[in-house]
Parts: sequence; structure tokens; C-alpha cells
Amino acid sequence: MRRVVRWRHAWRWVKDRYEAWLYLAVVLLLLLAVFKPQIQLKQQVHNTLLIADVSQSMNAEDVSLNGKQVSRMEYTRHLMRRLVESSACGTYFSLGVFSAEDVALLFMPLEVCANYDVIVDAIAHLEWRMSWRGNSRISFGVKGAAKAFDSLNAPARLLFFTDGDEAPKVNAINKLNLDDVQIGEHMVFVGVGGSEDVPIPRYNSSNQWVGYWSSDAKENSAGAVGVTYNDTSRDDPDPVVASADYDRYLSKLEEGYLKELAEEIGGQYVHGDDRPEFYAFVQKQKPAASFVTAYSVRWLYLSLALALIPAAYWPYIRQWRKSQAA
Repeated sequence: MRRVVRWRHAWRWVKDRYEAWLYLAVVLLLLLAVFKPQIQLKQQVHNTLLIADVSQSMNAEDVSLNGKQVSRMEYTRHLMRRLVESSACGTYFSLGVFSAEDVALLFMPLEVCANYDVIVDAIAHLEWRMSWRGNSRISFGVKGAAKAFDSLNAPARLLFFTDGDEAPKVNAINKLNLDDVQIGEHMVFVGVGGSEDVPIPRYNSSNQWVGYWSSDAKENSAGAVGVTYNDTSRDDPDPVVASADYDRYLSKLEEGYLKELAEEIGGQYVHGDDRPEFYAFVQKQKPAASFVTAYSVRWLYLSLALALIPAAYWPYIRQWRKSQAA
């Protein structure tokens, strides 16, 4: 009997302070929304490996951005940055570069919101001087991309940004067999560049423009660094450039070749356009991996707090309804 009386007294004490308890609960929920808005859950996520062709043909200026003619490299950086900016929290990105015949990873998958500055800064510093050797063989790069893909230890969507300009040009003799490439369903070639032939600017090791690549350059490294840049002392005098307009090595987006490669490995090709359709194409790809990642529950805390505020007025509402019924 005493226990029942005690419970009644406790309930009356709580009831008399009904509003205070509700407001305290609201404050606690708001604090949780501010300081602990996430929980760890295993969920399907978009995991994207971005690979940039950093060969010298990507310095050719034949694409337009905000009404200004820019290089393919700058355009690639812009597309990558916009993809990162438009991705929801919980999306993962890794970054690699292609040069010569291989791909090098710059960093492993990072969650976009927690590491936004790191990802965007790495993209902003992509440039041709990251190349380690002359010539560029896209078909060999596909195999290099497959190795980089395997090193992620998690499924990913692979976006390979390139103009498809190979040096030396692919032919029946040097064509590489890609039958053993197993990542075709995960791979998308993103074509960057114009459809008209343009000259390729040539720079010295200090990144100073010295002219245009010559069509008869010994390195024949259109789309590549060229062996000259393996030894910066050979930049004095500056590297050999085209002596006249007719002597310039010309380059364009090799869209047909990239489509052939995509078909050969069972992948996809898309033209890299700074338009909603391009970003929508990437975003609509199915989640590629399952990670234990932070899931925001801030919305839940805020919704509960919002629901409790009008609940504080419930006794007054009941009293008003009783008075109306009477």
C-alpha cells in the first residue's frame, strides 16, 4: 500500500512539472542534433574512382568553360570538382592519374563531407607535370586502371577522364588485347576535348609555355610528357617546338576510339559536358560498395524536438475542450 502511495506521489510530482520535463527533453534533443548527429551503419554507398589523364595533349585548349576557352585538363578538374560538390554525404571518392602506360592512385576512398577540402584540393592540383614518362597508351592504361581498382578492396564506379589521344597511335601491330580485363561493367570513359584538330602547347619544366609540339619531334609524344622532361637540365635551351603552323602536331578528342575500347571491355562511354545531364548520368549509377559509414540522424532529433513543443500545451488544450463541452 505504501508503495502505491509512493508511486502516486511520484507521478503527481512529475505531472506538476510536465512542461518543464518536456522543455528539458527538447533541449536534450537539440544538443544531440548539434553534438552527435550521426550513428555508424553499414549501408550501400556510391564509391567512385576518378582517374585523370595527365598527358600533355590534355593541355590543348579546345573546350569552353563559362564562355572562356580552356584546356582539357582545366575542364577535367572542373567536371571532377562539380561531381564532388553535387554528391551527397556518405559518398566516397578516390583519385588517380594516368600517364604513359599505367595508373597511380593518389588516395584511397574518402567520405566526401568529412574530407571535402582534401578531395577538392587534390583535384585542383592535377596537371601534366605529374606524368612520370613519355608517350600515352590508353589501352595499357585500362589494365593499369584495373590494378588500381583491385587495390581499393571495395567495388567502385571508375570514371576515366581522357581525350583518347595515344602516342604512338594504336594500330594492328601495337594494339593490346583486353580480353582479360574484368572491370568493364564498372568502367566509364569520360571523353574530354573538341572534335576539331588543335595544336598541343609545349611547356618547359617550370611550366612556362615555349611553343607547340612539332609533328616530327623525336619523342613523338603527343599526349605525353616526352623524355625531355625526365632531365630538367635539358630545358636549357627550351625544348624543341614547331617552327611553323604546318609543323604543329594536332590533336582532338578520339571519341570513336574510346567508344571502341568501352565496347571491347563491356564498359560505357559518355562525353564530358558541364551540363546537368552529365552529372545526372553519374549520380544515377547504382551504389557500388557497402561500407560502415556515418549516417546522419539530425533530422530525427530535430523532428522529435519540434513535436514535443506543441505537446507542452496539451493540458491547456484538454482543459479548453472540457470547458467547451460543458
